[in-house]
Order: sequence, then structure tokens, then C-alpha cells
Amino acid sequence: MERLRYFAMVLFLLVGMVAAAQTTRIRTQHKVAKGETIFGIAKSYEVTMEDLIEVNPPMKEVGYELKKGDILNIPFSKKPQQPAGKPATSGSTTVTAEKPVTTTVAGAKTVNVGVLLPLHDNDGDGRRMVEYYRGLLLACDRVKKDGITVDMHAWNVPIDADINQTLKEKDVDKCDIIIGPLYTKMVKPLAEFCQKNDIMMVIPFSISGNDVERYANLFQVYQSNEDFDRATIRNFVQQFSGCHPIIIDCADQNSTKGSFTAALRQELDSRGIAYSLTSLKSEEKDFVRAFSLSKRNIVVLNTEHSPSVNATLAKLNALTAKNADLQVSLFGYKEWLMYTKVYQDYYFKYDTYIPTYFYYNDQSADTRWVEANYRKWFDREMDSDALPRFALTGFDHGCFFIGGFSQFGKSFNGGKGQMTYKAVQSPLRFKKIGLGQRNVNFMFVHYNPNRSIESINY
Repeated sequence: MERLRYFAMVLFLLVGMVAAAQTTRIRTQHKVAKGETIFGIAKSYEVTMEDLIEVNPPMKEVGYELKKGDILNIPFSKKPQQPAGKPATSGSTTVTAEKPVTTTVAGAKTVNVGVLLPLHDNDGDGRRMVEYYRGLLLACDRVKKDGITVDMHAWNVPIDADINQTLKEKDVDKCDIIIGPLYTKMVKPLAEFCQKNDIMMVIPFSISGNDVERYANLFQVYQSNEDFDRATIRNFVQQFSGCHPIIIDCADQNSTKGSFTAALRQELDSRGIAYSLTSLKSEEKDFVRAFSLSKRNIVVLNTEHSPSVNATLAKLNALTAKNADLQVSLFGYKEWLMYTKVYQDYYFKYDTYIPTYFYYNDQSADTRWVEANYRKWFDREMDSDALPRFALTGFDHGCFFIGGFSQFGKSFNGGKGQMTYKAVQSPLRFKKIGLGQRNVNFMFVHYNPNRSIESINY
């Protein structure tokens, strides 16, 4: 019971710490020794008792008792000097307890995870990464059902941090998996550190460069727009074999999709696949000529923006009202997933396919489970303006990599034969690129006319 109480207390402290991180930066953690008091601990770090209690919410509860082995969050001192022997690390702040998750199960495997991301409230990067990190914590709670214990540490690594100093911190070299960094300039030094210490390195978000090709233990989740467009075109040709493509010029000078439709046309030409070109400005008689009466028509816009979607839907409504037997499917972009609440009925009506590497399904029981636990643990909702949801991304990444490493160890490669986790929002599938592994997951989200939604994975 004492061991269970210890882990429960650590987990509670961790949850409280992450919530508090929205307003207070945590410097480090302190493991309580026998005979220590709250007053003495606060004094040794030159912080007030009030500040110490503020970042440790359980202390506010009636009947709280400080016990040996408890892990306390330590805030930055408001005094200019640092206590002897407790220097604040420049650009890097440890922000988790030493043993932050899960009750140990008999025969359980332990995975040591380090998180090196901007975990602060100073800008959008920090706030998004805090939400992502919370998703990782929920994943740690989830994998304990599979008998996995996670020993997680995290360091705040903002854009101006010296990551080489962070890598000198205690326990960084003990990790099995390191998740980070967010910034490209930090990739090479972290990759070399992970290679030297035989640590799996996961880059979760967008970076530039081709470091993944040079480091065998590096997993790059991010797919460049160019790579994703090539995958979209390749799978478009396969999915819509036998259909008649129609590319609509929307005259949108602010769109980024012109290069995509140009590359799509080039691929169709190279394969000898006939297609039609038309424009939103075309007269009705000219617009209808672009459509086949004998084949299913797959309509592609050269913009992702909603005003052109509105205009296209108006033209398609008029067209299909006069030609009831016309077969029309609409091809969209992942940005259209942001418009689902507005256009979902039309997506169903026009048999819409959206290429993407994620899908947020608010009707899924798994999604609701994660959202409910996020609300329960952190007393707030996920950022509803972001797609994909950062917390769900963190949850999927945590379950995928922790579960994979626990099962396959250092031979884990994230490929087809090792995909044992079904994602809530952000599926992963890795392919060897040079020496490292790059995520090549791709899917079409298909809105069927029968009002069902399916994901077609490649």
C-alpha cells in the first residue's frame, strides 16, 4: 500500500505541476528526505513557503502531511541569487517528477523517456508543447494496462536554449527514448548525443534538413509538404483509377495548392489519363462540358480556401439538380478538415475524399476517452482551434513509441510488421530513409453518401 500511495502521490504532483506551469516556471524537483519540513525545503531553495505550496497543489488539501520520498516541485526563486549547490540551468528546466507515472505491475517492463521541448507559457510554441506533453502523460497512464511502467523526465528547451548544456543534465543519458527537439538547429547535437548513448530519438514536429538520413536511431514524424504531395498523387491515381478527373481553377492568388494540381496534371499526362480543366468563372454550359456522363467524376480544386469551396458547391448543386444521374466525387485537402462542422453534409452528398496524415473524430469512443481524461487530469479542455489536436498527437506518439520499444526493444523500427497500436488521431508508419526512419503514414478520409466515414490507409 505504501508503494501504491507513493506512485499515486507522484502522479498527483505531476498533474498539479503541469497545470501550474501555465503561470509558474518550475526550476527542478526535490525528493523529500527523512525529517525534512516544508519550511526547511523552502528556505534551502530560497523560495517562500507560499510559492512552494502554490506549485504543489496537494499541499493545499486538508490533512496534507509531508512524507519521506514525496517529490516536490521547486519554483524559481524571486531573489536574484541562486542557492548554493542548486544552480538554475540556463535554458533548460526539469519539469517532471523523478518517477512520474503508473503503479508498477508484477513483471512489468520499464521504459525511460525524456522530453526535450519548449514547455512554458511564454509563447505559442510553449503552450502547444505543454498540451502535447500532457498527451504523453495520458499515454503513460494508458500503457500501464499493458504492464508497462514509464520513468519520464522532461526539460524545458525553448528556442534560445543551449541544448548542449541540457544534455549535461542528470538522467538525460539514461533515457531509452528522447522526444524532441522542436527546433531544427538542435537536431544535429541531440542526434549525435542519442547516437553516442544508443537512445531512440523521436522528432515529433516539423523540421528542415535531412538529418534523419544520417542517424540510424532517429525517427522523424514530420512529413514535408513535398513528400505528402507526392504520396497524395501516387494514391490518387490508384484510388481513382477509371474515374474522370476534373481540375477547377479557382483563381486564388493566396493558395498554396497550384503546385499540387500542376504536379497532378503532369502525372496524369505521363500515364495517358484524360482529364478536364474548367474554371469557377466558366459559364454553366462550359462548366457542364467538363463532366463525363459515363464515368464517375472526381473534382479537384486548386485551392484549399473556403470561399472557393462555397463557389464550387454552388456550381455542383446547380449541375446535379439538372443532371440527377451524374456521378460526382469531391477531392479535398487536409485543411478542409477544419471546415467539417460547416460542410459535413456536402462532404457526404459529394462522396468526398480528403488526403491527410491525421483524422480527429469527435464521435470516436477512444477520442472521447482521451478528452475526458484530459479534462479530469488538467481541469481544462484541449485547444479546439488546433487540428490535429496536440494532446491527442502526444497520446498517440506516447502509446506508439513506448509500446513499440517495450515490445521490440532497440530493434523497433515502426514499420508495418511492428504496428501494434491503433491510433486515436495520428497514425504512424515508418520507412527506412538512409540510416533513419521517416513517417510515411497516409490516408484518405472518405465521407460516404450513406453518411458513414471511413479512413482508407495506404
